[in-house]
Amino acid sequence: MYAVIRRYEGVTDPGEAGRLVDEGFVPLLRRVPGFVAYYWVDAGDGVMVSTSVFEDRAGADASVGRAADFVRENLAALLPNPPRVTAGRVVASG
Repeated sequence: MYAVIRRYEGVTDPGEAGRLVDEGFVPLLRRVPGFVAYYWVDAGDGVMVSTSVFEDRAGADASVGRAADFVRENLAALLPNPPRVTAGRVVASG
């Protein structure tokens, strides 16, 4: 499995960002081949973190492009700063 973690700072409206992600982005992500799970977390203080899990690297790589497109087209005002993206092979899980 592969995971992609995106950390967004300076989020202007976490509630609205969460609603848009839940209603718009999650359905898109579920269609990516190899999709396993997705979590959108409000970490407080204008920080939100997403975690995407896929069966393989191809799905994880595809999610990065889809996330960038969705943010640019739907969330630019709410997520004014580019995310810090970390991705890699899952080596342990529970």
